Amino acid sequence: MSGEFGVPHVPRPVPPPRPDLPPRRVRVTRPPTGRPRSTTVASEIDAGSAVGEVYIASLMRAQLRLALGTVALLVLTIGSLPLLFALLPVTRRAEVVGVPLPWILLGVLVYPFLWLLGWVYARRADRHEALFSELVGERAKTGDR
Repeated sequence: MSGEFGVPHVPRPVPPPRPDLPPRRVRVTRPPTGRPRSTTVASEIDAGSAVGEVYIASLMRAQLRLALGTVALLVLTIGSLPLLFALLPVTRRAEVVGVPLPWILLGVLVYPFLWLLGWVYARRADRHEALFSELVGERAKTGDR
């Protein structure tokens, strides 16, 4: 390497430290290198790194588990009503206040149940996303630990 004015740069030898003298001053010309930078969860997700993929996969697993549980509950309750009517003919002929039971179940009571199921699903999905956002936001403020 060339130094100033084309003269080759030769590093000076560093003398060993002497205990009777104070430590040598060091001139800082740039930030230290070789030190790992602190990254945030948000930057990991944006970069598409393996760590970011783990966080995203975790959120997606939680959302999938919630959706499958909701669908399973829907199938077990409303989806099983036709099977109930087919296996127990008494339920087809039963009446409540002069109205056939299947009409009451399928025409009236299904809708409040569907609304309740949707409301619970939305609240839990929002909670999953809020926890994820809190995790990403918290790590973004403090950096990885």
